[in-house]
Amino acid sequence: MSVRHALLGLLAQQPRHGYELHAAFEAMVGGEQNWDLKPAQVYTTLSRLEKGGLVTQEAIEQAGGPEKVIYSLTAQGQAELDAWLSESVPTTHQRDEFFVKLMLCIATENGHPRQIIYTQRSSLYRELHALTNQRADADSQHALAHILLMDQAIMRVEADLRWLDMVETRLDEIASQPLPEPESRRRGRPPKGDKGSTYPPPS
Repeated sequence: MSVRHALLGLLAQQPRHGYELHAAFEAMVGGEQNWDLKPAQVYTTLSRLEKGGLVTQEAIEQAGGPEKVIYSLTAQGQAELDAWLSESVPTTHQRDEFFVKLMLCIATENGHPRQIIYTQRSSLYRELHALTNQRADADSQHALAHILLMDQAIMRVEADLRWLDMVETRLDEIASQPLPEPESRRRGRPPKGDKGSTYPPPS
């Protein structure tokens, strides 16, 4: 999820200052253990949104403490939010750091593939335990949205564990195959008269 769009959505709900936006975001995602958004990132994003004309400073609040700038959504910001809400969300399932680590371990013979799998599996079980406890502690009368978020996270971890089991059973077969290589391409200019070449240019 784009943090910029999350902030636009929270400002569409009501004008807020930076601290309130950070607190509202953290409450929405169920705490920093689920998404650790730094306050500095909130203020950096707000600055960019303001420069882009998507938010504007509505007022300055000062209640016995330092000044707090209140931000509100502009018409351009609302249009940006509406466009984001109407689009699908791309997944990043194929950008898997563990997969890259395992493939390079096999290809370079650095490290032990099965140990890498065991380490990853142990980490996933710890994550699953923490998620399960977090879900059990949630109040279904007031935190149904968080429970559904936890269910999604739990299902993904369980799927990762099943995938690790599958990889481990086929590890020797994977190791017997070479790491995929890019197609080789000739360097330099193509020879004169090469079919499809534009060198030299046609007269």
